[in-house]
Amino acid sequence: MYPVRYPASDEWATGVDGVRDAGAHVVSRATNCPNTKMVLGGYSQGAAVMGFVTSPTIPDGVDPATVPKPLQPDVADHVAAVVLFGTPNVRAMSFLNQPPLTIGPEYLPKTLQLCVPEDPVCSDGMNFAAHNSYADDGSIVSQGADFAASHLATTGVPVSVVAPQHGFGS
Repeated sequence: MYPVRYPASDEWATGVDGVRDAGAHVVSRATNCPNTKMVLGGYSQGAAVMGFVTSPTIPDGVDPATVPKPLQPDVADHVAAVVLFGTPNVRAMSFLNQPPLTIGPEYLPKTLQLCVPEDPVCSDGMNFAAHNSYADDGSIVSQGADFAASHLATTGVPVSVVAPQHGFGS
């Protein structure tokens, strides 16, 4: 497990620090541990960060000098699954004055985006409390874990699950 190092906050512009850190870590693991298969995951702003990490291009309107370059396509071979909870949709990203997310074609078949009903960040809903309910809904967390485990199992790499000592999001 690797905690992406960036100041996750209401200041969405700091997300680029997360994209930079996560992307560098993924490349480092792919290079230094070529037999390792990774699962990328995130919730809300963290889901956006991972979405941008997997993006095949720099979003329109973003100065390429201010953001990391997209990962090389072969890096995707080292990623078994991508699980995103409450991924900000176009409406949410527009409200935040951020570009929309595009999951890269190398990652899309192994990506699961989970959104609880009425979550205004990832659906057309307007129940803001829904966006904070992911930690309370064990079934949605289990769905993500099952997806990741099933994709890891197809890689032929032994899978072991280690449960964190703290709750989701802590």
